[in-house]
Amino acid sequence: MADAPQIHPLRQRMIEDMTLRGINSASQKTYLRAVRACCTHVGRKPAELTAEDARAFLLHLQRQGLSIGSINSHATALRFFLRVTLGAGADIDRVPILKERRALPAILTPAEVARIIAAAPGLKYRTAISVTYGAGLRASETACLKVSNIDSSAMTLSIEQGKGRKDRKAKLSPQLLATLRAWWLAARPKVWLFPSRSGVLNPISPRQLSRQFMHAVDAADIDKRGRRITLHTLRHSFATHLLDAGVDVRIIQVMLGHAKLETTSIYTQVSPKLMQAAQSPYDSLPSIDTPP
Repeated sequence: MADAPQIHPLRQRMIEDMTLRGINSASQKTYLRAVRACCTHVGRKPAELTAEDARAFLLHLQRQGLSIGSINSHATALRFFLRVTLGAGADIDRVPILKERRALPAILTPAEVARIIAAAPGLKYRTAISVTYGAGLRASETACLKVSNIDSSAMTLSIEQGKGRKDRKAKLSPQLLATLRAWWLAARPKVWLFPSRSGVLNPISPRQLSRQFMHAVDAADIDKRGRRITLHTLRHSFATHLLDAGVDVRIIQVMLGHAKLETTSIYTQVSPKLMQAAQSPYDSLPSIDTPP
């Protein structure tokens, strides 16, 4: 029997450093790929990498036209490797995190959401898309829901290890509970609420869920001109529709699991009803006598 390939000690150390800090396996692979790509570009071994090498690599990515988000993903990985694994944090400011201009999110109307849900392929995906919108969940949170996460007495969904590895509770509405019960009665899932097609031992992947959502968007003939619509658009729409209904932004912050109110406040900029309902102080001025 052939021996298993040995992992380079420095790679093993980086994996251990990431594991100790709670970085999940998918992010670990992203970090390792970023370090390998940087080494290939500058022609150095990982142990020889410097902050100046990382800076040169990020400039290369920028010239290649990569998005700010992608460049920052590489920068985060390289900063971690240099600062934590190599212990070379003195020059870490040479590897900057770029400021990203935050565009206003696309929003679907309630009617468009209903059309997308109706067009979803099969009961499983209709239910999964309904939960994503109805509880304002991220794709990964919907995909990893377990049957045991449903608490019909407290009317909540337990979100385990959401963004930032934080547990939280999401609101479960009566209509959404009825939708979930219909799915459970039809499929009888045992552990994962939405098992993958490969078997009941694994949940559906966020990518698989997103792909089926986009199929539903196309099937529902949703106008995408001028709008970048993704599965996450349902979460944006959930928050905006709550604002339109008069729900306080601080309550929405809790429902979405945002750590900072400023993250939630962006939805106040895309809620037309909120803007229309606000009265200008000009309208409250006493009558103005103008000269003839």
